Amino acid sequence: MNILLVGEYSRLHNSLKEGLIKLGHNVVIIGFNDGFKNYPVDYPIVLKWNSSFPKKIKVGIYKLTGFNITSYFTYKQFKKYQLNLVGFDVVQLINENSFYCGLYYEKRILKFLFENNKKSFLLSCGTDYLSVKYAFENTAIKSVAQPYLNGKIKQKNYLSVLKFRTETYKKLHYFIKQNTIGIIASDMDYHIPLINQSKYLGLIPNPINIDKFKVLPLNFANEIIIFHGINSESYFKKGNDFFEKALKIIEEKYYPKVEVIITRDVPYKKYIDLYNKAHIVLDQVYAHDQGYNALEAMAKGKVVFTGAETEFVNHYKLSERVAINAIPDVTYLVKELSFLIENPKEIKAISERARIFIEQEHDYIISAKKYIDIWNNALS
Repeated sequence: MNILLVGEYSRLHNSLKEGLIKLGHNVVIIGFNDGFKNYPVDYPIVLKWNSSFPKKIKVGIYKLTGFNITSYFTYKQFKKYQLNLVGFDVVQLINENSFYCGLYYEKRILKFLFENNKKSFLLSCGTDYLSVKYAFENTAIKSVAQPYLNGKIKQKNYLSVLKFRTETYKKLHYFIKQNTIGIIASDMDYHIPLINQSKYLGLIPNPINIDKFKVLPLNFANEIIIFHGINSESYFKKGNDFFEKALKIIEEKYYPKVEVIITRDVPYKKYIDLYNKAHIVLDQVYAHDQGYNALEAMAKGKVVFTGAETEFVNHYKLSERVAINAIPDVTYLVKELSFLIENPKEIKAISERARIFIEQEHDYIISAKKYIDIWNNALS
């Protein structure tokens, strides 16, 4: 089967590509390489006029004329590749706004892909029209809406989420829905909003190339090490404020039994070196399921504070914890961290279960087979 994967996010499509190639399929990726992470892309597209002084000029031109220079240059780059982007059995979009263009150029790109390939599918693995709509209609449930509605994030800093509430992106949603076979969710946070939606094809867990992630032995000879890596741009979105308050209490309560490592916007290599030393990794508080950072840490045998809500536990029929369900509550986080520090055997047990869970549910070969099954059923 010839497969075109459109877009990259947290290495999802690269991991899926590796699994599909192992199964004998031909796969190429077009899109951005997810910023500083610089994931491999066969047909790379670069965001232009999107930072520093050129961005200010772009914004000024857009306000005066409605013309988006970045979208235009993205479309020009796509045109350069388009003869190589025809005749595929399957096209899969990683998001409803895979090319980050405004409606006009996004539709032109997608229209070409839809008309020149056999079948197209949409993946829900990040914010999109339905997931954002659900979050804002169900505000008591953990979601990306909560930190914004609690006044922690300014509107101008949350446009990547809020744009999916606009009429423009509602139109884009229905255009994609009309032209694709169906939509696949990558975890429970996207599965839940899609339940009972027409064209929903089901959940396939995020693929993890477990060959790239070796279990790191946990050494309890000295301190228990807790790692908290902060990206300033997503500080409140991930609930880092709750983690920082909890860690301050833990440091005072358990010094010198614990070592707390907090990084902020450090280079990736330094981030990984420090994170590899940890027994416990703090990920995020507003999720039902694990994203890629958490899954990769679990693959290495870390105990991760992340999304592990009841819906997740029930879906995978888990009888024991493979991760710690994090919630936006400092007292709760302190209680859970204290239990682990006082019971290091539980750290070891969760560590082992976490790795087994990744091998059983997220292995990239197993995941790739599930994609093939869904695509084939839809193609027949």
